[in-house]
Amino acid sequence: MSGEQAAVAGRIAVGASVVPGGAVELSRVVPVSGRRWVVPRWVRRAVGPVGLVVVWQALSAGGVLPADLLASPVDIARTGGGLVADGTLPSAMGVSLQRVLVGLLLGAVVGIALALVSGLSRLGEDLVDATVQMLRSIPWVGVIPLFIIWLGIGEAPKIALIAVGVAFHLYLNVYAGIRGVDAQLVEAGNALGLGRWGLVRHVVLPGALPGAMTGLRYALATAWLALVFGEQVNADDGLGFLMNQAREFFRTDVIVVCLVVYAVLGLLADFLVRTLERLLLQWRPTFTGQ
Repeated sequence: MSGEQAAVAGRIAVGASVVPGGAVELSRVVPVSGRRWVVPRWVRRAVGPVGLVVVWQALSAGGVLPADLLASPVDIARTGGGLVADGTLPSAMGVSLQRVLVGLLLGAVVGIALALVSGLSRLGEDLVDATVQMLRSIPWVGVIPLFIIWLGIGEAPKIALIAVGVAFHLYLNVYAGIRGVDAQLVEAGNALGLGRWGLVRHVVLPGALPGAMTGLRYALATAWLALVFGEQVNADDGLGFLMNQAREFFRTDVIVVCLVVYAVLGLLADFLVRTLERLLLQWRPTFTGQ
């Protein structure tokens, strides 16, 4: 076999074909191996929580985990169904959600406004950043007594506590996002004739958006945490009120139901932010794992 014939044979072996005239036409090679079955991702993500609940129920059924120490998943589900049926849990969820939304809105306005002042101006940074960093070092839960003295024992201290925790997270992440914008992009904007506010609108704010989304996720987690503390302050409704009542009567099933609701609401909020990220940050390619 000559060298040319050997080359043609090699092309045929990898999926090429010879047409009249000696030309070689490439064709797609389809593997003949069987299709590999892949476990859906949602199944893999559910293995851990489901396994934990199964072990928990087994320990409760075997008497290793007494009911007065921690109720079993079956009892908790039964209690949760009863609280939903009589309207107690939906009413408490509505009150807690309202507190979180109001506190989140106030904290977001304050935190983002301070971050813009500090991030877009050196003078603003000198005037704002040091004060915010100083206040941030104070445990925000520790200001509850002051909030009670200043604002009373109604809704105001609960909302203020949420707003404080949210504002710091958003300030830090938005400020870092603004200052993390590539300087070459700013130079390119100047070269294209963009003014100061044009740079802010078309370069700086879009570049800071990933940091803002990260800050929003942290802020939502902090909002739910602050709500747990805030609703321990003379609450007469809400999830915290249910937990306080359950603590007095050693109802671990009601306490766990409220904790599960906190967790589910937090996961839903995080899901909404992740969806918002996918919509607003489609231009940013990211690594999703291998």
